[in-house]
Amino acid sequence: MRRVTELCAIACMSVASIADGASLLHPVFQDHAVLQRDKPINVWGEASPREEVSVSLGDRTASAQADELGRWHATFPAIAAGGPHELTVRTHSGQAQTVKDVLVGDVWLCSGQSNMVLQVHRSLDSRSEIANSTNDAIRMLTVPETSSPRALQEFSKPVAWRVAGPSTAPDFSAACFYFARELRKTVDVPMGLIVAAWGGSRIQTWMSEAALRAVGGNDDALDVLSLYTDRPAAAHARWGAMWESWWLQGTHGRRDAAPWTIKAAGEWRKAPRGLGFWEQWGVPELASYDGMLWYRTTVKLSAKQAEQSAVLSLGQVDEMEQTWINGRPIGGVPGAGQADNEPLIVPGPDRAYRLPRGTLHAGENVIVVNVLDTYSLGGLIGSPERRALRFADGSAVPLDNEWQYQVPAGDLGESPRPPWDPTRGMGALYNAMIAPLGDLSIRGVAWYQGEANTSTSSSYRDQLTRFMADWRGKFGAQLPFLIVQLANYGQPPTAPVESGWAEVREAQRLAVANDAHTGLAIAVDIGDRYDIHPSNKQEVGRRLARAARHVVYGEQIAPSGPIPLSARRAGTTVVVTFGDVADHLITYSADEPIGFELCAAAPGSCRYARARMDGARVVLDAAAVTTATRVRYCWADSPVCTLFDTARLPAGPFQIEVQP
Repeated sequence: MRRVTELCAIACMSVASIADGASLLHPVFQDHAVLQRDKPINVWGEASPREEVSVSLGDRTASAQADELGRWHATFPAIAAGGPHELTVRTHSGQAQTVKDVLVGDVWLCSGQSNMVLQVHRSLDSRSEIANSTNDAIRMLTVPETSSPRALQEFSKPVAWRVAGPSTAPDFSAACFYFARELRKTVDVPMGLIVAAWGGSRIQTWMSEAALRAVGGNDDALDVLSLYTDRPAAAHARWGAMWESWWLQGTHGRRDAAPWTIKAAGEWRKAPRGLGFWEQWGVPELASYDGMLWYRTTVKLSAKQAEQSAVLSLGQVDEMEQTWINGRPIGGVPGAGQADNEPLIVPGPDRAYRLPRGTLHAGENVIVVNVLDTYSLGGLIGSPERRALRFADGSAVPLDNEWQYQVPAGDLGESPRPPWDPTRGMGALYNAMIAPLGDLSIRGVAWYQGEANTSTSSSYRDQLTRFMADWRGKFGAQLPFLIVQLANYGQPPTAPVESGWAEVREAQRLAVANDAHTGLAIAVDIGDRYDIHPSNKQEVGRRLARAARHVVYGEQIAPSGPIPLSARRAGTTVVVTFGDVADHLITYSADEPIGFELCAAAPGSCRYARARMDGARVVLDAAAVTTATRVRYCWADSPVCTLFDTARLPAGPFQIEVQP
C-alpha cells in the first residue's frame, strides 16, 4: 500500500510539473550540449503519465511513451560527428521543448577529487590560457557538488553546458579542458566534457551500493545508510553506536568511563571562553594539531524546559563532529555541510540538531562533542552566541558556560566517517552526481583520484578495479578509463621508506596493466612538493590525451612512457628490462638513474642501489644485497625520478619481483 501511495504521489507531481511548463528533457540535454558520435544516442525526460512523445534530432525522429510515473526514453541510431543540430521533443497534448546548438562528437566524463576540480584560473600561465581559450568545439558541463543517500534520477541543482571562451573557461576543470584541447590536435571532432568531481573524495563515495556490497565489509554501513533515507534519527543513533564501538576497541576502554558518558574518565582541561580554532588557544600541543579533540560542557534545565521539543545548536564546526547528550548519540555531520531535507538536522550554516524527546531531563545535562580536524585549523568555531539549546516556546539557554577539552591519548588512526559523508562515505557522490547521467552515451572516463585513499592503500587496487567495473555496468562494458597516477607531494626522502602514496600509484599501475581498456598518465615528475594541487595541468592534459590516442583511438604510440617488464638476477647484478621505450632510456642531470631500491621480502628491508643504463635496460649493483626479492623505483610520497626515454616520457614508479 505504501508503494502505491508513493507511485501516486510521484505521478501527481509529474503531472503538475509538466502542466506548469517544466522541462520535458532531462537537464543534461540543453543548449550547446555535445552528444556521443558513432553510438546509439539515448534521450530521456518527463511528460504526463502514459503520454505519447515524439523526439527529433536534426532530420532523425524517434518516438516513446511515458510510463506511469511520466518518464520516457527514446534512442536514435548512431550519428557521425557534426552539427549544430536542434533536439526537439513534443507531446501528444501539444507541449514542446527545443534545445539548440547541439553538436555530435566525443563525450568524456572527467571525475575524481580536487586535482580534477582545480580550475583553469588556478593553473599554470592562467591569464594567457584564459585569453586564448575560445573554442566552439569544446563544451563543458560541471555537475554541482551535491550528495545523496539514495540514487537520484535528476541533478539536485541546475546544470548548464558552457562553450569554451574567456568568460567561461576560468572555472573549467583545468585537467579536463587541457586534455580535450590537446586531444583535438589529432582527433578533430567536438569534445563534450562532463565534470563530476569533489575535493577530498574517496573512491568509495563514487561507487554504487551494489558495487560496494560486492566489495565486502561494507554491509553494516550501507544498512545504516539505507535507514538514513527514511529514519534519520534512528540512523544517527545506530551510527553513533558503531562509532562508540570503534573508539572502545581502539582504546581498550570501558564503556561506562568513555569520554561521551556522564562519568567520563581522563583529564579534562578548561577551554578558553568563546572557544574558536584550537590552534589559536595558545596551547603549545594544539598549535599545529590535526586530529581529534573532545569537548564537554553541562547545562542545567528546568522540568518545563526539558519536556519541550528542542534544538541543539553548536555553531560552526571545522570539520567533522560526533555529538552526545547525557551519553546518548545525537548525530554527526560531515564537514562539507548540512544534509538536504533531513528532519533531524536544522538547515543553515550552524551544526544544529532537533533532539528526540527524552534526550533532555530536569537538572544537569551533559553535552559532549568530538571534533575531528584533518587539515589546517579546527574546532568549535564561530560566534559563541550561536551555541545554545533552543526550545519550542521560543526561549533559549546559551552554551557559553565553561567548556572543557581533552586530547585523546595515543594514535587511534583515522576515525570512521558516517556513510552519508559526501567525500568519505558510501556512494553519496555516485548517487547525486553520476546516477543522474542515466544511460548517456560517452566515449570514456578521465579519472584523477587517489590522494584520499592513501591511508588505506592496501585495498585500493581491488577498489579501483571494482569501481571501473561498476561504471562499465552503467555506461558500457568496454568503457575506457584514463587514470592519472598520483603526482609527487611532500619532501623527498633521504632513505628508502614505506609509502601509502607509492602503494596507491602501484595499485593504479597494476590495474591499468591488467585492463586492455585503460591508460595511465604518469604525473610523479610534475607535482609540487609544497602543494598537493600542482598547477601544471597542461602536462597532465597532454599525457591523458596521449593515453587516449593509444587506448581509445588505436594509435601505435607508447601510451605513457617506459614500463617495467621484468627484473632478473645476473650474477652480482639485477637487470630490469623496460618496454614501450622510445629508442633508448635517458636520465636528467646525471649519467646514472637514481631512485632504484633492492628489497628483501620484509617491510623496511629496502636499500638504494647503484644503477646504470644499457639501451632499454637498467642494471643494478646487487653484490651487497644477495637476499633481494623485489625491485622498487621512485617509491615515496615525493620521490625524485630522473629516468625517461627519448620521447621525454618518464618511467613511472613500480615494484616488481626479482626472477632467478
